[in-house]
Amino acid sequence: MLTLAVPTFPSRLLARLPSAPPSLAFSLAANHLLWPALQTLDWEPLVGRRYAIRIKDLRLSLRFTVGPQGFAPDNGMPDLTISATARDFLLLLARREDPDTLFFSRRLVSEGDTELGLIVKNLLDALDPDTVLSRLPAPLARAARRLMAG
Repeated sequence: MLTLAVPTFPSRLLARLPSAPPSLAFSLAANHLLWPALQTLDWEPLVGRRYAIRIKDLRLSLRFTVGPQGFAPDNGMPDLTISATARDFLLLLARREDPDTLFFSRRLVSEGDTELGLIVKNLLDALDPDTVLSRLPAPLARAARRLMAG
């Protein structure tokens, strides 16, 4: 079982950061890792919408939008906010936990446009993890695969 405990000090430090630097870092990483794979799918419904990902135990909020060129940081009111702990997000990324199970057990919270939430869920389900991982440097890809394997 994946265990992850977030030390108190880093979570306090991250909570004090303005949302712009982590949101920019997330957008850059998403453009590199996810955008090429999303372009093979019907990503048009995501364009122009605002999103927030809240990592509860890190007290970190990532705010972004999706445009024709990919992900970009955004500070506007999100259309969709998804919240969970770092561990639960990692379990989702590793496909070791089903989003519906986390949602119904209230470990994953979706707020805002529920139809948009379903579109995002279906697009993420359609992504091939190997395609995304292949865009990482080899040492990071190996570490991610080990994490996903449990």
